Amino acid sequence: MRISVIGCGYLGAVHAAAMASIGHEVIGIDVDVRKIEALAEGRAPIFEPGLPELLVSAVASGALRFSTDIAETAGSDVHFVTVGTPQLAGAHGADLRFVHAVFASLHPHLRNGDIVAGKSTVPVGTAADLADAVHETGATLVWNPEFLREGWAVQDTVTPDRIVVGVPAGPAGERAADVLRRVYHPALAADTPYIVTDYATAELVKVSANAFLATKISFINAMAEIAEATGADVTQLADALGHDSRIGRRFLGAGIGFGGGCLPKDIRAFAARAEELGLRDSVAFLREVDAINLRRRARAVQLVLEETGGSVVGRRVAVLGAAFKPFSDDVRDSPALDVAVRLHGLGASVIVTDPQAVPNARALHPQLSYTTSRDEALRDADVLVVVTEWDEYRRQMSPEDVAALTDGRIVIDGRNCLDAARWRAAGWRYRGLGRP
Repeated sequence: MRISVIGCGYLGAVHAAAMASIGHEVIGIDVDVRKIEALAEGRAPIFEPGLPELLVSAVASGALRFSTDIAETAGSDVHFVTVGTPQLAGAHGADLRFVHAVFASLHPHLRNGDIVAGKSTVPVGTAADLADAVHETGATLVWNPEFLREGWAVQDTVTPDRIVVGVPAGPAGERAADVLRRVYHPALAADTPYIVTDYATAELVKVSANAFLATKISFINAMAEIAEATGADVTQLADALGHDSRIGRRFLGAGIGFGGGCLPKDIRAFAARAEELGLRDSVAFLREVDAINLRRRARAVQLVLEETGGSVVGRRVAVLGAAFKPFSDDVRDSPALDVAVRLHGLGASVIVTDPQAVPNARALHPQLSYTTSRDEALRDADVLVVVTEWDEYRRQMSPEDVAALTDGRIVIDGRNCLDAARWRAAGWRYRGLGRP
């Protein structure tokens, strides 16, 4: 099928390459000239495992091309809208300017029978507001939310765990659902669940999933606060809870909390939308979820202060990690960078390292010092703060080897990913979050 993908950021670039890899003819559209030039050369604008190879192959085969001209979408059977919906400046709601701009620019190029598939994360009710303008052209609007995990986005697109399609009632909706079945035919052939529902439910699936995951993470971080006050070990608590099949161990890792371009802004936008609907009390818990999450960043800084006698002025602090999670170069709302910035503000000499995210981090916070070399960051450090659980920190970093590089023997484990007993046995003062 002929497919257009409008918006070639993180979601769009992955979706375009993945759709081409499963046999579709794809045109990717974006207003950013430099981004389009890079993509047209097969260069990924983000770090995402598997994406460079997919891009190079698809571009070389001719199945995937890119343009800044929205008119080149004309003739596509399905138009995927994949632009971002960032948090509004000075407010908690979602900024839908880019979504509305795409629909306005796409409108003249739609034809009878086309499918417009929204994938952007939007407040419930957005699709219904957009539908009339799409339907007056003879095209049909569907809402097809994404469920990508950064670091696993290619896999999650090609072999998703479910596909949700929100369609209008009636024959047009039934036909649209059938067209999307053809788009995702390889996944459906592998028995991926295909859920056809209404617009509002499809929109809610995405934000509800993110709200649930954020709540689970903040729950275990709340338990970490209790553990710290009582001498309990939150990692053992999480292990015990995880054996309950109703709960599960995933997303029960206590630490400095979640960040990135999805969970923080999505739960805030969800709460803002509920208030607009007069349902503030229904999601009031999300305010506390957000507050718990932010408190853990402050707690990591507090642990550094406790271990340095109350002051970090003039102390060299090695911050291991800048991305909000491993296998990503995304520093949006990164807890790791937040901790680094707070320590810098308290007078510490902060050196930040990360295998992939240093350029993005430097662009966002140029006041900090950076290196891509872990050992360079560790050299002569008074304190180590592990804030992103890259393998080269959690598995490939020996306390004995690090001791040969550093002046201090203090390690703050912001992700509870190190072997506490081993580090203590090697002579380190180890502090984790929610661990005795």
